Amino acid sequence: MSLKRPTLDPTQLADWQIAAAAEPFLKPIAQVASEMGLREDETILFGRQIAKIDHAAVFHRLGNCPPSAKYVDVTAITPTPLGEGKTTTTLGLVQGLGLLGHRASGAIRQPSGGPTFNVKGSAAGGGLAQCLPLGPLSLGLTGDIDAVTNANNLAMVALTARMQHERNYDDARLARSNLRRLDIDPARVQLRWAMDFCAQSLRKITIGLGGAQDGFEMASGFYISAASEVMAILAMSTSFADLRQRLARIVVAHSKSGQPVTAADLEVDGAMAAWLHKAIHPNLMQTIEGQPMLVHAGPFANIAIGQSSVIADMLATRLMDYHVTESGFGADIGYEKFWNIKCRCSGLRPDAVVIVATIRALKLHGGAPAVKAGRKPETVYAEENLALVEAGCRNLLAHIAVVRRSGLRPVVCINRFATDHDSEHRLVRRLAEADGAWCVVSDHWRRGGEGARELAEAVVAACREPHAFDYLEHLERPLSDRIRTIVRDIYGGDGVFFSAHAAHTLKALEADPATAHLPVCMAKTQYSLSHDPALVGRPTGWVLPVQDIIAYQGAGFVVPVAGEIKLMPGTASNPAFRRVDLDPTTGHVTGLF
Repeated sequence: MSLKRPTLDPTQLADWQIAAAAEPFLKPIAQVASEMGLREDETILFGRQIAKIDHAAVFHRLGNCPPSAKYVDVTAITPTPLGEGKTTTTLGLVQGLGLLGHRASGAIRQPSGGPTFNVKGSAAGGGLAQCLPLGPLSLGLTGDIDAVTNANNLAMVALTARMQHERNYDDARLARSNLRRLDIDPARVQLRWAMDFCAQSLRKITIGLGGAQDGFEMASGFYISAASEVMAILAMSTSFADLRQRLARIVVAHSKSGQPVTAADLEVDGAMAAWLHKAIHPNLMQTIEGQPMLVHAGPFANIAIGQSSVIADMLATRLMDYHVTESGFGADIGYEKFWNIKCRCSGLRPDAVVIVATIRALKLHGGAPAVKAGRKPETVYAEENLALVEAGCRNLLAHIAVVRRSGLRPVVCINRFATDHDSEHRLVRRLAEADGAWCVVSDHWRRGGEGARELAEAVVAACREPHAFDYLEHLERPLSDRIRTIVRDIYGGDGVFFSAHAAHTLKALEADPATAHLPVCMAKTQYSLSHDPALVGRPTGWVLPVQDIIAYQGAGFVVPVAGEIKLMPGTASNPAFRRVDLDPTTGHVTGLF
């Protein structure tokens, strides 16, 4: 039985209230799995409404079958701090495709506890385009993020214990424990501790205070679990064997002679894999209208790869007619990484790309006052202002150019807000279509699949259009050249400035066959095409400052860190956790959004 949508009005109800009203009408997840083409022994049930898909069992049955689904990526323009509704659009599009009679699925990342309890909220969609059930999705789901956090921290436990023992024991005693001296340099420890909250006070810490039995005293710190290389590995792995091999290659530190110290050197890679043996299976949930949604992995696009898992897409494209996957933040980072990293790993090629835009974001990029999380936007955002919208469309056109650079003609989706004006929509459509894109207005937040009908029809048309997808650069090119190409051709910058430390690291990476030909995964702000969040619109005349470069050999890419990007976000003064609660009568979680 599917949800009777007319009984729910998103303009009058919060997302958690809509979810609570809809969940009794959801299909049993076993039915969703069956309709997706999964056999009973290919799902692992977590109650009535959540399951995991046994990827190994499905690949054993379908591994030799080529992908048959039309593959669609959803990206966006440069967002405001409030987000522009990529996940909501992904869900609405899946619902719209279902309304047209297509067997459609979607893939999104698992919400991180950091944003969920901070200012952005849960990444579950909104209104009548949600992934359900909301509470379990937002509060740990089947434990994947906990497994990532524990696997990461187990490697840190192995590292710090080894450093303590090497300090306290001579070579003979180490040998009796079957250990060889790794001679780890405490100033060159690459790994950090992980947790799934925004905790700025843990960015830089000192550990090992006390005596000789209290650990090794050194500077350390935390990053949010989404920024862990282990999370990126979960997103990139294609099998148990691939997962195991990637974990072994993680560089946790360097020795005093400059040699990399890996998880395999610490003999912790096997135990890390054991922590992830369930997490590698994608989670299966459903839209508010009953279509299958695969929820798997959760790396952010500003500090990591920003994609749901390769495994989820490889499974769904072998089972469905259409599969819609979401890339984090704007096309400059989310889609660029989908295009040049994820597609390389999966072997999949997109048939269509959707760019989500809002009038709110376009006005910001046109010069309107800043949008602040937790505060009501200025009145200009609710007033008709064609001049601001037209000026802001420079940002939209930059993202259209990014997608066209990959060989596809994008579909621009104007995510309708109640404060929009039809004249503003017409202006955006005219400018986007003049630049070679399709452009539609979608009202999926308020009307669900019916509100996304025009978007779904445009995506179907885009999938039928011939295209010539190709990568931005070939990996044989030097890392330095490929970084400059991203800055010039994707961000619109004039060049790159490498700090002395970054330049030294880059030279070493280019000389090492293990890293010289890895893809580039930029870490930069999501709020600007540049490195500076204050430079909105389509900034010109700037140079990207790269402060550091990190080699994630397990995940399989090199990460230039640009500007003041933080791998551990901070919690704001008015965070969402102040409004989340447990109803003592029903036991339902309230206040999630």
